[in-house]
Amino acid sequence: MSEPLLKVENLKKYYPIKNGVLGRVSETVRAVDGVSFSVNEGETLGIVGESGCGKSTTGRMIMRLIEPTEGKVSFEGKNILSLSKSDLRRVRKDIQMIFQDPFASLNPRQTVGKIIEEPMIVHGMGNHKERKQRVEELLELVGLSAYHAKRYPHQFSGGQRQRIGIARALAVRPKLIIADEPVSALDVSVQSQVLNLLQDLQKKFHLTYIFIAHDLSVVRHISNRVGVMYLGKMVEISDSEILYDHPKHPYTKALLSAVPIPDPNSRSERIILSGDVPSPAHPPAGCTFHDRCPVAMDLCAREKPVMKKLEDGRLVSCHLYD
Repeated sequence: MSEPLLKVENLKKYYPIKNGVLGRVSETVRAVDGVSFSVNEGETLGIVGESGCGKSTTGRMIMRLIEPTEGKVSFEGKNILSLSKSDLRRVRKDIQMIFQDPFASLNPRQTVGKIIEEPMIVHGMGNHKERKQRVEELLELVGLSAYHAKRYPHQFSGGQRQRIGIARALAVRPKLIIADEPVSALDVSVQSQVLNLLQDLQKKFHLTYIFIAHDLSVVRHISNRVGVMYLGKMVEISDSEILYDHPKHPYTKALLSAVPIPDPNSRSERIILSGDVPSPAHPPAGCTFHDRCPVAMDLCAREKPVMKKLEDGRLVSCHLYD
């Protein structure tokens, strides 16, 4: 086996809560608490979980848009977290991001052509004529027209704006794209168009994706492997089809049971979890899921489970499989 393109080890992000005049730290919010996974070249890793579980924070830490508290992120064997600003800029040419809100992530004062050209200017790619030609090619590539380069973001629909965001991410010919809920703000009909576009681009340019979403059906459509997060931790990582057909972790089972199924004769059991998601400032002792888990044991409240590899190759963090 060749080395993975990206390897994340024990990644953490803690936010201190300060109180009083002196600003003393009274509590700590554990937004991401020891996440580890790898992404192989050419594949799509989906990351799913409830809102607030740390998915987007994980993606932004990989880009170093948010500085991690602890951990290691290796891209092509280099630890991104130890790089200087100049070295990081060179690496960022190979790692690009597509953001959730296509309107907020596009500069309203710049034309679409300038927005797509800007990354190429930052990384010193080509002269003005070559960059202009590249912008027109990218617009055509994502399903828009070359004349759209002179328009502004507010003149486009949500789906078209997300296509512009995709074109901007492709401008510097990256190897890895982190897509942070790129279709959650779009209509269902537009979602499928954008997903199909992402898959076509992946095949054409041999791209690698980290696809962050909370919609399980969307993740199944696009991902080779899926990682499930709960309260800042990764609880299960598996091949997509294996995970959806035979989930192992109780939280994964509960998530999948909530997905609407078009077959009215389906007898799949709906798993209703008790209580609410705990505060990341006060996570439960032991397994963070034990107070909502329908099959929790006494051991779950005392000891944190470790990620272990099962016979089918998946990774699961649960005492049921000790």
